[in-house]
Amino acid sequence: MSTAPAYSEDKGGSAGPGEPEYGHDPASGGIFSSDYKRHDDLKEMLDTNKDSLKLEAMKRIVAMIARGKNASDLFPAVVKNVACKNIEDPNQLIRASALRVLSSIRVPIIVPIMMLAIKEAASDMSPYVRKTAAHAIPKLYSLDSDQKDQLIEVIEKLLADKTTLVAGSVVMAFEEVCPERIDLIHKNYRKLCNLLIDVEEWGQVVIISMLTRYARTQFLSPTQNESLLEENPEKAFYGSEEDEAKGTGSEETTATALPARKPYVMDPDHRLLLRNTKPLLQSRSAAVVMAVAQLYFHLAPKAEVGVIAKALVRLLRSHSEVQYVVLQNVATMSIKRRGMFEPYLKSFYIRSTDPTQIKILKLEVLTNLANETNIPTVLREFQTYIRSMDKDFVAATIQAIGRCATNIGRVRDTCLNGLVQLLSNRDELVVAESVVVIKKLLQMQPAQHGEIIKHLAKLTDNIQVPMARASILWLIGEYCEHVPKMAPDVLRKMAKSFTAEEDIVKLQVINLAAKLYLTNSKQTKLLTQYVLSLAKYDQNYDIRDRARFTRQLIVPSEQGGALSRHAKKLFLAPKPAPVLESSFKDRDHFQLGSLSHLLNAKATGYQELPDWPEEAPDPSVRNVEVPEWTKCSNREKRKEKEKPFYSDSEGESGPTESADSEPESESESDSKSSSASGSGESSSESDNEDQDEDEDKGRGSESEQSEEEGEKKKKKKKKKVPEGHEEDSSSDEGSDSSSSSSESEMTSESEEEQVEPTSWRRKTPPSSKSAPAAKEISLLDLEDFTPPSIQPVSPPMVVSTSLAADLEGLTLTDSSLVPSLLSPVPGVGRQELLHRVAGEGLAVDYAFSRQLFSGDPHMVSVHIYFSNNSETPIKGLHVGTPKLPAGISIQEFPEIESLAPGESATAIMGINFCDSTQAANFQLCTQTRQFYVSIQPPVGELMAPVFMSENEFKKEQGKLTGMNEITEKLMLPDTCRSDHIVVQKVTATANLGRVPCGTSDEYRFAGRTLTSGSLVLLTLDARPAGTAQLTVNSEKMVIGTMLVKDVIQALTQ
Repeated sequence: MSTAPAYSEDKGGSAGPGEPEYGHDPASGGIFSSDYKRHDDLKEMLDTNKDSLKLEAMKRIVAMIARGKNASDLFPAVVKNVACKNIEDPNQLIRASALRVLSSIRVPIIVPIMMLAIKEAASDMSPYVRKTAAHAIPKLYSLDSDQKDQLIEVIEKLLADKTTLVAGSVVMAFEEVCPERIDLIHKNYRKLCNLLIDVEEWGQVVIISMLTRYARTQFLSPTQNESLLEENPEKAFYGSEEDEAKGTGSEETTATALPARKPYVMDPDHRLLLRNTKPLLQSRSAAVVMAVAQLYFHLAPKAEVGVIAKALVRLLRSHSEVQYVVLQNVATMSIKRRGMFEPYLKSFYIRSTDPTQIKILKLEVLTNLANETNIPTVLREFQTYIRSMDKDFVAATIQAIGRCATNIGRVRDTCLNGLVQLLSNRDELVVAESVVVIKKLLQMQPAQHGEIIKHLAKLTDNIQVPMARASILWLIGEYCEHVPKMAPDVLRKMAKSFTAEEDIVKLQVINLAAKLYLTNSKQTKLLTQYVLSLAKYDQNYDIRDRARFTRQLIVPSEQGGALSRHAKKLFLAPKPAPVLESSFKDRDHFQLGSLSHLLNAKATGYQELPDWPEEAPDPSVRNVEVPEWTKCSNREKRKEKEKPFYSDSEGESGPTESADSEPESESESDSKSSSASGSGESSSESDNEDQDEDEDKGRGSESEQSEEEGEKKKKKKKKKVPEGHEEDSSSDEGSDSSSSSSESEMTSESEEEQVEPTSWRRKTPPSSKSAPAAKEISLLDLEDFTPPSIQPVSPPMVVSTSLAADLEGLTLTDSSLVPSLLSPVPGVGRQELLHRVAGEGLAVDYAFSRQLFSGDPHMVSVHIYFSNNSETPIKGLHVGTPKLPAGISIQEFPEIESLAPGESATAIMGINFCDSTQAANFQLCTQTRQFYVSIQPPVGELMAPVFMSENEFKKEQGKLTGMNEITEKLMLPDTCRSDHIVVQKVTATANLGRVPCGTSDEYRFAGRTLTSGSLVLLTLDARPAGTAQLTVNSEKMVIGTMLVKDVIQALTQ
C-alpha cells in the first residue's frame, strides 16, 4: 500500500534491526485477528521508551475494546504505564491521586505493582502522599491477604512518622491489618498521645479506640485495685506481686520490709493518656467526644470518670441520630455510675417532639437514675407520660413505673395503687401492660393484696390481649387461696372459651385447672377433666403434651400413684419474685461507642475489649532509644548539674518523659509549669496543680515557651538536623516544609528528654486522690448551658398517695388503634397477621411456603389464610395501595369477591424484601374497612437452597473470607448431637440446602439470597466434646450476622 512508507516514518513502525514489525493500517482490521503474538507486540510497544509507540499501542487497545475483543492480558502493562508515570509526578496531589486510583483497582494481577507503589509512597517526602499510602494498605490487604508481612513492615515505618497528617491513617491501617501486633505500638505510644490533640477528628476517633484496647493490656485496673483494697484490706493483692514484677531492677532492697498493703500507683503512661485526651471532651465532633467518654469509662479511676457526664449531656442537643447513640451509652453507664448523671436529671426529661426510640432511651436513663431522693419528681414525670398518644412509649412508661416500684420499696404501694387505677382506662393496651406489671409486683407481697387479685379476676371478660389474660390466670392459680369463691367461676368461663383462646392463654388455663383440682377438687374436678379433654385434642403439640403430663400428675392412677403424691409440691411450690432489670445491664462487656454495643450483638470486625492484666507488663518497652549522634555533651553536663534539683523537688516528672514528648521536659526549670499539655506528667503531682494545668491545655502549648528558649532551640536544630532534613525543609511545597520543621522540632526535643536516667522513674511517689468532681466538671464550661444544681439530700419524705389520685382518670384518645403486629418467629409455620377481634371477625394468618413464586423468582412466596368468624359475609378482600420502604415490592393476590360466614380461603402473594428484614407494611381492605398489617421475614426466609459439591463449596468459601466471614462458638446440648436433629433445626431456621461432607462431625449448607443472588454458606463443626463452631460466609454481612444469631438460638434451645 502506498501509505505504508509514510506510516513507517511517522510512527516509527519500520522493521528495522531489533524492532518488531507492526500492522500498517489500524482501520484495516488486521490487528483484530486472534493471533496472540499481536498482543505480545502491543506489550513490547507499551514497554518501550518511545512515547509515540506507547500512544499508538493505547489507541489500538481502545479500538480492540470498542470492537468487543478481549484485552484483559494487557491490563497490567496499561496500568504500569498510566500509574507509574503519575506516581513519579513532581506534584504531590497527582502522586497521591495516582496511588489512590491504583489501589482502588480490584484486580489481583496488579498486586505486585500496587505493593511497590505503596512502599515508594511510604518514603515520600510529602506527608499527604504518605497518608494516601496508609489508606491504600487496607485496600491491598483485602485484595491479597498474603501480602500481610510486607504490609506490616510498611505500617511499622509509617507509625514512626511524626506528622499529625499521617498518624490517624496509619493507625486505621494497623487496626485493619494487624491489630494483634501491639508490639508495634510500644515505641510510638507516647508520640501518639502527644500528637492526638492535633490530629484530624477522624484520626482522633481511630487512635483513641486503639489506645483504649492497648491500655487495657499494658496497665493495671485502677477500679479493680481500689475495690479489692476496700473489700480485703488485710491482703496485699498488689504488694508482693508488683515488687516481684518491677523490683528486679530497683535499687531499693527494703521493699519486702514494707507493710503488706501497698497503695495503687497509676502508671505514668496511663496518666499521660488520660491527661491528653481530656481536652478533647470540648471537641465539636460528637464522635470524638464519644470516643473520649468510652476511654474514660473503661480506663479512668472511679473518681475521675464523672468529668465525661457534662460533655455527654451537651451532645443531647444534637440531631436525633446522635442523641440515639449517646443515650444508648449513657443508659449503660448509668447502671454502674449512677451518681455521675444525677446532677443532670432534668436533661433527660422527655419532650413531646422526641422520636419514640429517643423517648424510650430517656425513660431508661430516668429509671436507672431514680433513687429515694428524686423518686417523687420522677413519678410525676411518668404520670405525664402516660397521657401520651404514643402507645409504645406509654407501655414502656408503665414498665418503668414497675421497675421503680421494685427497686425502691417505700413507693411500691403507691405505684401499685396507681397502676390499679389504670385498669379502668379505656385503652386496652394500657390496661394489658398494667396487668402484666401488677402481676410481677404482686409476687413480692401477695398476702397484702387480695383485693387487687379479685379486681383482676373480674377483668377476664373485658381484656383480650393474650399476655394480660395469661397473667391474670397465673395470679388466680398461684394465689387461689385469696379468691376461693371466684377462682372456680373464672375456670368455668375460661373452659367455655378454651378453643378460641391463644396458646399462651390455654397453657395458663391448664395450670389454673390443675392448681384448683389440687386445692378444691370438690368444685373443680369435672371442670378440670373437661379442660384436659379439650387440650388433649388441641392443634398445638405443646398444649397436648402439657395436658397429658398434667393428667398423669394430678389424677391418681395405679401406675402413676407415686408421682401424683408430689403434685402439690410441684404445682404449688413457692416461687421467687421476678427481678425487673434494665435491658442495658450486661452491655458493658462491649466497648462503648461501638456498633456491637449499639446492636447488643457482636458485629463483624469487632475487636473484644481485653481484660486488665493481673500484673503490669514491663513499662520499659515504651522507652525510645536516642541515636548516639543526637546527644550533646554540653546538654549532658547541664543535665548533670540540674539533677539534684529534679530529684529533690520535681523528680516525679521523670517517669513520663519520652522521646516523643513535647518540650516540657527541657532542662530549663522555669518552663516546667507552662508546657504541661505537651507531655504526660506523673500522676504523683499534686492534684490541684494537675487540674489547673489541664484547664490551660491547648494545641499551642509550645508557644508558651519564652522567646529566648525558642531561639536557642532553633540554633540547636540547625546544628543537629542532617542535610537530608534541611533539603526537606527547603522544599517548594508548603506542606512538606511545615511537616519537616515540625519533625525537626520533635527530634531536638526528644533528645533532651531521653537523656534523663531511667533510674529516676523508680522514685515516683504514690499518686494522690483526684480533684473534687466539681472542679472536673468546670472544665467544660458551656456558654449556653447551666448545669442543674445538685439538690441537697432532704430528710426521707413520705411519698403521698396522690399518684394514685393523679393517675386516676388518665385517658388516652378514643381513636381506633392500629392492631399490634407480631414479629414472626423463625421456624414457626402459620403466624397471625390479623386477629379476629381487631379484624371484626376476619382472622388472617400467613406462612412462608418456601416455594418458588411464579410471578417473580426474586420474591418470597407468602401464603395468606383468611377465615370469616363473623355472622355476615365479607366482600371485596384485596390489598390496598402499600407504602413500602425503598426497594421492597409486593405482588398482590387476586381479589376475593366474597367470604361467607365460617368459610376460609387461601391466597398467595409475593414480596421482594430486597435482602433485608424490613417489614412490608400494607393494607388489607374489604368493601367497608381497611386493616393495617405487616409481614416481617426471618432472615432465613430471604434465601433459596443451592446444591453444590464439597469442592465447589470449599472453593466459594475461600472467596468469602475476612469481613465476609462470621464465626461464633456455641455449646450444643446433648439433645442436638444427632445428624437428623442438627439438619432439621438448621433447615427449619434457614432455607438452605445440605452440602455433602466427608467429615462426620461437620455439616455444610448453601443457599443464595433471593434478590441479589449472593451466596450464603453455613458450616457447623460439631465436635464430639467441647464447643462447636458455626461459620457463615456471605457477601451480605448483615444477613450473615443475623443468620448466625438465629441458628445459634435454634441449636441451643
